[in-house]
Amino acid sequence: MAEISQNMIYLIWAVAIIVFGLFEAVTAQMVSIWFVVGAIAALIASFFNVPFIAQVIIFVAVTILALVITRPLVKKYIHPRKERTNADKVIDQIGIVVEDIDNINATGQVKVEGKIWTARSIDNSLIPSDKEVVIEKIEGVKLLVKEK
Repeated sequence: MAEISQNMIYLIWAVAIIVFGLFEAVTAQMVSIWFVVGAIAALIASFFNVPFIAQVIIFVAVTILALVITRPLVKKYIHPRKERTNADKVIDQIGIVVEDIDNINATGQVKVEGKIWTARSIDNSLIPSDKEVVIEKIEGVKLLVKEK
C-alpha cells in the first residue's frame, strides 16, 4: 500500500474540519462540533509529522474528551429548565363560562380565580354560559377548556 503524502494528510483533516463544521451548521444540534475539535487536533499533529495512525488516535481521543467535558454544559444551555409562570397555575383549575364558548365564531370567556380569560373548547364543543369547565392548557393568552 502506498504511503499517503503529507499534503494529502493536511487535506484530509482540512476537509474533515469543513465537512463536520458544515454538518454542525446545518443541524444546529451540537452533534458534530466535537469532531471538528478532534480534526483540528489531528491537523495540528500532522504539522509535527506525527504518523497518520497516531493522528487518527488523536482525532478519536480529542473528540471523545471534548464530548465528555463539554456535553453536560451544552445540554444545560440548549435545553434550559422550563420555568412555570403565574398563568400556568390555572391549569387543572375549575372556571365558570361567562361568555358562550364557540370555537367556530371565535367567542368565549371563562372566569378563573377572579380573572376573565379568553377561552376555547379543547374538543371544539359548544359550551354555554354558567357551565363549569376544567382548564386543560394555555395557548398564548387563551385557555383551552373542557366541560366539567
